[in-house]
Amino acid sequence: MTILELREKRNKAWEAAKAFVETKRDKDGLLSAEDAATYAEMEQKVQNYTAEIARMEEMEAMEAELNKPVNTPITNRPMGGANPQEKKSGRASDEYRDAMLHAIRNNFRNIRNVLSEGIDTDGGYLVPEEYDSRLIEGLEEENIFRRLGTTITTSGERKINIAGSKPAAAWIDEGEALTFGDAKFDQINLDAHKLHVAVKVTEELLYDNAFGLENYLIRAFSRALANAEEDAFLNGDGTGKPLGIFAEEGGGQIGVTAASATEITADEIINLVYALKRPYRKKAKFIMNDATIAALRKLNVKDNVKEYLPESYKDAVIKLQEVEKNNGLKLTGITIPNGDQRIVPTVYLDSLYQEYINGKDVDSCVGDVADMRIEAQGKAEFLDMGVPDILDYEKMKNKLQVRICDKERRWQFQCL
Repeated sequence: MTILELREKRNKAWEAAKAFVETKRDKDGLLSAEDAATYAEMEQKVQNYTAEIARMEEMEAMEAELNKPVNTPITNRPMGGANPQEKKSGRASDEYRDAMLHAIRNNFRNIRNVLSEGIDTDGGYLVPEEYDSRLIEGLEEENIFRRLGTTITTSGERKINIAGSKPAAAWIDEGEALTFGDAKFDQINLDAHKLHVAVKVTEELLYDNAFGLENYLIRAFSRALANAEEDAFLNGDGTGKPLGIFAEEGGGQIGVTAASATEITADEIINLVYALKRPYRKKAKFIMNDATIAALRKLNVKDNVKEYLPESYKDAVIKLQEVEKNNGLKLTGITIPNGDQRIVPTVYLDSLYQEYINGKDVDSCVGDVADMRIEAQGKAEFLDMGVPDILDYEKMKNKLQVRICDKERRWQFQCL
């Protein structure tokens, strides 16, 4: 296992430990003895990863030291001194880059002669080549379509031919006449569109040499351009911008329409996958918003958890909801009533989802949800008792607990 893999496992283990603590705190913000012991084991695992990473780094350093040559080979040209590094020219040179940054900082009032090498035919100055590459890297990082699509560099309009019909094979007897079909092709024209972005910078920042103006502009431009590109690739109408996949004319085709506007079923997702033609299905990528991703993550638990519960839960109406805790933390919880139970415990799914990310299989996670729900049944039955039982001291005296809280906490309870 490599150091990078160990670091990733350590990060996942730490995130799981933090999520575990947040979901196991009681209303006083404390952990039970059992949960504290579990967290200690998770924390120890993180420390073990750290120790193993340090050990492997020391081994790599030792290996590199032992592999060093015992003498220095002669690489210089005879009588010529050291090999000179290849000097960059034009927009790739350091001089051009420094001159561009200098011109930006003084609002192009002082232009150095080296910038004349990058004058555009339409006016203005071309940015250094390093800016081009860094801007493209930023676009690929921010815009998901640049990672999924194919980039084609052209000098003008590009025409792409698409087969409108496919040849069909047929069985024939020996010597029988051959039949030929006419191949038909459609054509798509791809042309360039102009995307503009401008950023205002105060004069104080322009004159402040400590401010990383170059990095700021590249990040701001790449983020703005990527957002505009991604929106056009999704919703563009093809007029002055790309044609998006959601365009009414020329866009993608609807595969499956969900029966509900607010919920998605597992069957609908399966139907959507198989609505794609087979050649496209193997390497297909599905794009969705955060709300849809959250709904998909909850599907398997909600649909299958009854298989792990006793018969008394067979008619339970299962609900998924977002719960905000006292400290402002928002968690995803599932409630599974048992019969006509009025007060139902909430099982939080966030820590289980983290375990799933770390490699735990789905069935085990769903089984854990069922186990936690069954364990909480005793407390739920206690809370579900009617008001007469709560007012009966003889029935309640063995279940009473005394807790001490500070003045501010008492005031919060009184205001609830």
